[in-house]
Amino acid sequence: MFERFTEKAINAVSEAQRFAKEYKCSEVTPEHLLLALVSEAKGVSLKLFRMYNVTFDSVNTEITKYVISGAKTPEYIPFSHTVKDILKRTLDLASKSGNQNILFEHLFLSVITDKNSNIQTILDTFNFDINTAREILTKLVQRKIKRLEHPEVEEDDEKQNGFESLYEGEALSEVLDGAVSKLSAAGYEILGTEQILASILESGNSTLVSTLQANGIDAQLFEEKLKSGVGSRKSEYEDKKIIFTPNAFMMMNLAMQIAKELGSSVITPEHIVLSILKNKKGLAYEILKVLNINEEKLSEEIIRPIEKQMPETLLIMKLAKEEARRLGRNVVGTEMFLLGIIGEGASVASEVLSNLEITMKDARFVVESLVGYGNEYFEKEIVFTKRAKRVLEKAWISAKKSNKQRIEAVDLLLALIDEPDSLAMKVLDSLGVDAVEIKHGIQGITK
Repeated sequence: MFERFTEKAINAVSEAQRFAKEYKCSEVTPEHLLLALVSEAKGVSLKLFRMYNVTFDSVNTEITKYVISGAKTPEYIPFSHTVKDILKRTLDLASKSGNQNILFEHLFLSVITDKNSNIQTILDTFNFDINTAREILTKLVQRKIKRLEHPEVEEDDEKQNGFESLYEGEALSEVLDGAVSKLSAAGYEILGTEQILASILESGNSTLVSTLQANGIDAQLFEEKLKSGVGSRKSEYEDKKIIFTPNAFMMMNLAMQIAKELGSSVITPEHIVLSILKNKKGLAYEILKVLNINEEKLSEEIIRPIEKQMPETLLIMKLAKEEARRLGRNVVGTEMFLLGIIGEGASVASEVLSNLEITMKDARFVVESLVGYGNEYFEKEIVFTKRAKRVLEKAWISAKKSNKQRIEAVDLLLALIDEPDSLAMKVLDSLGVDAVEIKHGIQGITK
């Protein structure tokens, strides 16, 4: 269910679970969701609450009239039927608005308009005008959809496969298989960060495991800490279908993002550990905190060999993101890859473009005319278009065919010209350069 949720929306759901645990409740209720929304509100959502003097403390006091606390904190807190209905309605709201992503505002709308809970009664105590809030939030979501449009975002029928595709990478497949085995053996129902990190510690990834051990994290010690504070849950699995906790989902999503930032077309265990350290949530991270590791030092030691492996691609990815930020965009398309290659300036690909008299100034001018300026960067994480992801995959395949240990800029450039309808090729065409000239240029330098 959480595959389409933005990080901000997932944070709200995760906070609701935390509040339910603090209240020692047997399930997550709409009241916990409302409290989480107030806690996580920013921008217009925060202004709406402030307009009616709705604060975290006041809502926290109000919901105590409706939530039922238990004698002790339960090990596993499920969603109530009403919350499940709210989450399903949130998906419907996003679909009706034409947005593929489920935003915080969609969840906000679904919660405040719920008629099967005490939410509206609670909001009435603050004279909160639900109709006004609904109108404001609906307009806000519509504006966001418009701003998120990018000329290269393809509206195709690609299925949402969740994280099943992670099994395509041999190293990560082994880690996830190990994590699922641990999950089943422990009788758990949902795969969490702790099983994944425990599996990494027992894997054959010697370099990463050695780095973790050097920083005081070994499999035996981690398991001891894990067993000292974790209970058990029942589990059912079919094939390799995995259910993640919200924090584990966030961790995997962040690992995917980190992989892209480091110029990799697959997720590795290194990316997962880095995402645990960056996300700072979940049971795995809580155990690492108990072990008193130096997070910054560990991150640097994990990243260092990765940076040595593919410095050229790393620089291009960083420059591409900087170009997107310069235009106020949260989307990196093939045109940003092209600007990144030009900006890198030292590779064969950059030399080929320079020989064809492609300058940064001219290329930027054309990109700006095609993409325009936006302000999404200040609201969302930078993402890659589907075409950009495809280019990265083609570049990786090109590198492997040439028996290279890393993706080089020339692989990216060849992948770009293999997408004739891409924005990158439209930029090159506007500057009077075609794919044949680029191929000849590469051959002339690499002979």
